[in-house]
Amino acid sequence: MTDSDRFVAPALSHAQESDPPRANVQSGARDGVLKLLPADSVTEHALTIGDRKLAYTATAGTLDLFGQDGAQTGAIFYTAYVARDGGPNRPLTFAFNGGPGAASAFLHLGLVGPKVLDFGPDGRDGANAKLVDNPQSWLDFTDLVLIDPIGTGWSRTAKADDASNYYNVSADAESIAKAIALYVAHNNRSNSPKYLLGESYGGFRAAKVASALQESQGIIVAGAVMLSPLLEGQLMFNADQFALGAALELPSLAAAELDRHKAFDEEKQKAAETFALGDYLTTLAGPPPTGADAAAFYGRIARLTGIPEDIVTRNRGFLGRSFVKHSDAGRGEVMSAYDASFAAPDPYPESDRAGDDPWNGFTCAYGGAFTDYARNELGFRTEMTYSLLDGDVSRRWEWGGGRGGGSRFQASATDNIRQLLASNPAFHLLIAHGYSDLVTPYGVSRYVVDHLPPSLAGRRVGLKLYRGGHMFYTKADQRAAFTADARAFYATRPAAQPAE
Repeated sequence: MTDSDRFVAPALSHAQESDPPRANVQSGARDGVLKLLPADSVTEHALTIGDRKLAYTATAGTLDLFGQDGAQTGAIFYTAYVARDGGPNRPLTFAFNGGPGAASAFLHLGLVGPKVLDFGPDGRDGANAKLVDNPQSWLDFTDLVLIDPIGTGWSRTAKADDASNYYNVSADAESIAKAIALYVAHNNRSNSPKYLLGESYGGFRAAKVASALQESQGIIVAGAVMLSPLLEGQLMFNADQFALGAALELPSLAAAELDRHKAFDEEKQKAAETFALGDYLTTLAGPPPTGADAAAFYGRIARLTGIPEDIVTRNRGFLGRSFVKHSDAGRGEVMSAYDASFAAPDPYPESDRAGDDPWNGFTCAYGGAFTDYARNELGFRTEMTYSLLDGDVSRRWEWGGGRGGGSRFQASATDNIRQLLASNPAFHLLIAHGYSDLVTPYGVSRYVVDHLPPSLAGRRVGLKLYRGGHMFYTKADQRAAFTADARAFYATRPAAQPAE
């Protein structure tokens, strides 16, 4: 990282916190599609949490990115919520989703923001979903800044062809780090403990952004919350080919089967975990069993997962995505990879084709809900399309961090986590997973945590599990449980001690 890439305070154009609050602030003339972005909007609100009313200021706006020639290269959309009487030292959390290619509306309206999208009594009615006050908003214990990376939400480059320059691990992390540095400086928040919250790829991104903030912006992160994170691509992808990956995935399949039959039990789940890293792993790693041993082994897997024994046998115990079409005991349903306990009618019962993931059938409502909310409650009105989840970003993503390099199988956040723990004794980490998530199985994160050096992790790294899948927070009771754990996490910040 060169000196010219570092954030420079004199280049800032937004109002400092000491200035009077100003709505509709915008810096300079914009080119291309950026002309469609309105000026920043600042509005005042209140939220009832428990028996008290929390007054807060909401800002929906953009942070401008510039090239070395001084020309604007892009703009990053963000929404900030700041408790009115919180003070400049209140914790400040920067949140983003994953994808790559996902905007922050999922976390925004699903978990942390002052509004939450209610999907009805069954939790899956996207057509009639409604925004309601969120009594579990994280604004109760931290100010919030929700960030949409370039190519998502309303974040764009000035020239369309330049967007791909941000579609790699390194450039993405650096651009988010720059946006965070801009926000901190614009609002005099350098004294606030700073946290990162990332979901899915966003959990992976959180580790990269924390490192980039430290190395290129001089900002030290106090902690991070990784929700359903990707931590190790080599353990997560191609679990149908490698024994360890399959073993780390199996407990999530077992949890989903228990949930489908309303029989989830912690002891049964622990037994599944023991089997997965014991007989299951060693058997898959060796030659396939034969005769009675094969029947006993494959039969046990079938009972554990609900996948028919003939399918298990045909796959030699490597289940891969067979659960999608074969977990319903002939009921004509398909399961979601995002929550393998979540069933929907099979659109293609006559073939092995599964179609779109059933989870998308209602979660896409976050996009329309956020657009309406931003326009009518936050005062951010634009003719630009809000991009909730852009598959083109994901398809074009360069996992190696630069042009032509790397694949998702090489993606790893473990080194970043180790370095953050080693270089900052106050840094602490909370990892949260849904039991029945098959996109990022919790077994992978547990493996990573279990293999961190005790001298680094100690009491600073925690793993919490919840009923549900990738977005377990769509269930109100699990959202409340996770929020309570997050509140405790923020309240127990370890004091920095000299490294030994």
